[in-house]
Amino acid sequence: MPAEKERYDVKTDKNVRTTMRDGTILRADVYRPRADGQFSVLLRRMHYDKRRPECIHQASVLAARGYVVVVQDVRGRYSSGGKYISEFGGITCEAEDGYDSVEWAATLPYSNGRVGTYSYSYCALLQWRLATLRPPHLVAMAPIGIPARILDLTFGVFETGRRLDFLYAMAGDCRRRDGITTGPQTYEEAVEAWHMERHKWIWWLPLDELPAEEIFYGLADQYHAYLRHQNVEYWGFHERHSQINVPAFGITGWYDRCIGTIDHFTGMRQNGMTEHARRNQKLLIGPWGHTDNLKRSNVGVMDFGTEAQLDYIDELSQWFDYWLKGVDNGIMDEPPIKLFVMGENKWRYENEWPLARTVYMDYYFHSSGAANTPRGDGSLSPTPPGDESVDVYVYNPKDPVMSLCTPGVPGWSAPFHDAAYDQRPLDHRRDVLVFVTEPLEEDVEVTGPVVVKLWAASTAPDTDFTAKLVDVYPDGFAVNLCHGIVRARYRDSFENPSLIKPGQIYEYTIPLRPTGNLFKKGHRIRVDISSSNFPFFDRNHNTGREFYEDAELVAATQTVYHNGQYPSRIILPVIPR
Repeated sequence: MPAEKERYDVKTDKNVRTTMRDGTILRADVYRPRADGQFSVLLRRMHYDKRRPECIHQASVLAARGYVVVVQDVRGRYSSGGKYISEFGGITCEAEDGYDSVEWAATLPYSNGRVGTYSYSYCALLQWRLATLRPPHLVAMAPIGIPARILDLTFGVFETGRRLDFLYAMAGDCRRRDGITTGPQTYEEAVEAWHMERHKWIWWLPLDELPAEEIFYGLADQYHAYLRHQNVEYWGFHERHSQINVPAFGITGWYDRCIGTIDHFTGMRQNGMTEHARRNQKLLIGPWGHTDNLKRSNVGVMDFGTEAQLDYIDELSQWFDYWLKGVDNGIMDEPPIKLFVMGENKWRYENEWPLARTVYMDYYFHSSGAANTPRGDGSLSPTPPGDESVDVYVYNPKDPVMSLCTPGVPGWSAPFHDAAYDQRPLDHRRDVLVFVTEPLEEDVEVTGPVVVKLWAASTAPDTDFTAKLVDVYPDGFAVNLCHGIVRARYRDSFENPSLIKPGQIYEYTIPLRPTGNLFKKGHRIRVDISSSNFPFFDRNHNTGREFYEDAELVAATQTVYHNGQYPSRIILPVIPR
C-alpha cells in the first residue's frame, strides 16, 4: 500500500528548458502538486518520448502523492536538442547530462533539493550512468530492469529480433527531426509498422548489407556498431559500483531478459562506494517479464495468481517516501530481497543472493542415443552416467529452432522478450535433445543461478549450443523457465575468441538466466539442448566467418556426450524445504 494517499491536484508545466554544460537545451515536462511549498523531486530521463500515455499516468499519480516529477527527453530525442547517440553503441555524454539534470531539478523553486531517479530498461541504464558521477543532490534511485554487464544480457550473441526492433522504433523520431516524410514518424507509428515489417528483415543475409539507412534512418552507424560489438563489454557497471554512493531499488522478473539487474544488487552490496550505499540496497524479483507492469499474468500463458500482482507506483512510493520524505514506513526494516517462487506462487523475503542455504545439485543427462524430441529416451537424474551412447542431431541454420513468442502482442518489444510459453509446438523437432526426470516424488524448489555443463563436438569450426530449463506438468504442459546460449568461439573468452576443431570434444559452460520455481510433486524437470533460439539470438552460420559479413549457411552435425568421462549435466540451485 502507498505510504500516502493521493491528495494533491496536479499542475503540469510543458517543455521546461534546462541547459547542459555544453550549451545543449533539453526539455522536460514537470508534474507538481498544485500547492504552496517545496517537494522532493523524481527524475525520469526518457528516449522513448515523454508524452507516452504510461509516462504521463505514472508522473501524474506520483505528483498527486506529493512529488515534483520531471520527465525529460534525453539529448537528440523528441523535444530536446542535440544529437542522439545510444548508450549501446559508443561514447556518449549521458552521464554528464544526467548529472546536470539532477542538479538543475534540485534548484527548481518548488524543489526541496532532494532528488531521486526512476524508470526501467534503457532509462535505468541512464540512472546508473549518472550515478557514477555522484551528483550531490541525488539521494536514491530505482533503476529497474537493466543488467550490470551487457554480456550477461546477450551472452555475446547478436540479439537479432530485439536489436532490430529497438532501432526501428527509435528511427521514427530521427525521420521527424530531419523532415523526412516517408516512413513512420512517431513512436506509435513505428510500433505498428514494425509488427508488419519485422519478419522480412530478421532473415536478411548478410546482416551487414541490410538496407539500414532506409529501415533505421539516422541510426545505421549504430546498427553496424551493434553487429561488431556483440562480444564487447561496453557497460562494465560490475567494475563501477565502487563509484556509486546512493541506495538503489532494483525490480526485475524471472522472465526479464535483463534479470542481470540482480548483479547490480550484489555488486553494490559488495563494492558500493560507501557503507551507506552498501547497506541500503533492495531487490524485488517477481513472475514478470521486461516491464514495469507488475501484473499477475503479463508473461505469456501463465497466470501466477492474485499474490503475483503488485502496483509499480506503490512500490516506488514506499521506496522514495522513505528516502526523500523521511517517512518511517518500515521498508528498510525488511530483509533486502523479496522474491516470488513460481509454482508455489508465494512471496518470501531473503537476506542474500544466491541464497546461503542453496544446495547445488548435478542432474546428469542420460540416453541410449535417442534423446531427440520429448518422445525419445533422454532422461535426467542425480545419478552419474556410466558407459552411454552419444546423442546426435543436425543443426541447420536455414531452419532454426524458433523462439516461442506471441506475434502481435500489444507493446512494441513483446515478441522479442522472454516469456512463459508451452513448449509443445517444438515437440516435432529432432534438432532438440530432451532430457527429463521421472515424475517427482516430492516438491523440488529451484531458486538461483542455473548452469549447464555440456560435452559436445561439432563438424563446424564454430557453432552454438543452447539450453532451456522446463517445468513439465502431469498433463504434458511444458513451460520454459530460463534459457542460455554459448557461441563456441567464446567458450573460453569473449576478449580472445578461438574457433573449434571439427570433431574435437569440448566442455561448454552455458549460463542460464536465474529462476525461482517450485517443481511440484508429480511434475518433471526437463532440459532441452539444441543449437538455435531464433530470433532471440542470431543464427550461427557454422562457417567460422564473421556472422554479419557471411551469407552462407551450412548445416552442422552436433554430437552430445554423457558418460563417465564426459558427464554432461545441469547444475540446479536446490533450496531445502
